[in-house]
This record gives sequence, structure tokens and C-alpha cells, in this order.
Amino acid sequence: MRVAVVLLALTLAAAACGNRDQGAARPDAPARFGFGRAATAEEIWAWNIDVMPDGAGLPPGSGTAAQGVAIYARKCAACHGRTGAEGPFDRLVGREPRSGFPFGRDPRFVKTLGNYWPYATTLYDYVNRAMPLDAPGSLTPDEVYGLVAFLLWRNEIVTDTAVMNAQTLPRVVMPAHDRFVIDNRRGGPEVR
Repeated sequence: MRVAVVLLALTLAAAACGNRDQGAARPDAPARFGFGRAATAEEIWAWNIDVMPDGAGLPPGSGTAAQGVAIYARKCAACHGRTGAEGPFDRLVGREPRSGFPFGRDPRFVKTLGNYWPYATTLYDYVNRAMPLDAPGSLTPDEVYGLVAFLLWRNEIVTDTAVMNAQTLPRVVMPAHDRFVIDNRRGGPEVR
């Protein structure tokens, strides 16, 4: 009985949707709704915070692992664990496996910054935009550079004295860098 009622409801809903002309606007809809405005150039620029693999978009500032450790303890450890390897959320630290790239074949291997991410600049971009979870975008560039330096050091990618900034960060070669292929297709649905 319950299945028949659900099927009847779905049939009626589909019939109601099917009677509409899919391509035409409703004749009673206004051309404009009368709210909102065009964004100014300054407002658009304020959201232009993406960082490219070559470092384009990185702001001025710098940070070291020593600076990042205190920021990590205050802003990140509750979600990612005291050392970045515990959780409860994503593990950030881990280099295993050190050879091969078995992530699609063996679910025992956890994807971390140290074994999976192809670009160090992506780490800056992500932390800057989305972290910490309870206040995304609240970190200063120096804090983000410090966190990035700390996480790269914890993953044995840079030394504990390395200074991360707009010049040094794009030069960091991640262990998985050569495991990714640049998509050089130009239009069309072709598959490589």
C-alpha cells in the first residue's frame, strides 16, 4: 500500500513537471527581481585569492616551521591531531608509501600532504581559503606561510629552518609531483 502511494505521488509530480515548456520562461516572471547590484572591481579583486602551481597569487609575507607549530597547536590540532597524523579529521602528515602510488588499488594507504599532493602552493591556497574550519579565511599570510612550513617540515619535505614565502614555496617539489599529468586538452570531449 505504501509503495503504491509513493508511486502515485511520483507519477503526479512527474506529470506536473512534464507539462511545463522546459525552454520558456514563465510569462508572469519579471525580467529583474529588483535586488542585488553589479560587483565593483574592488569587490571582485578582494575575492581573487587563488594561488597557482607556479606561485602566481601568493601574497607578501613569510613563515617558518617554528612559527607554524604554535599556530597549528592553537588553530589546527583539535581537528587534525597534535602532530597532524591523528585526526579526527583528515591526516595531514604521512609519507607512506615512499615508493609507488597505490592509492587506487590499496585503501590502506591514506592520502596525505606528504604522499599525495602534487604542489606545495595548493597547500597555501587551501589553508588560506578554507581553514580553520570554524573561521575560514581568518589567517594572515604570515600565519598561513608558517602553517605551510610546519606541515611541509612534518612531512619531511623541507627542513625545520626553511622559510616559506612567495619565492620559496613554488620551488618546493612535492614527493607526488611527478605522479600527476597536466591536462593539455584544448576543447572537445577527447580522452587521453
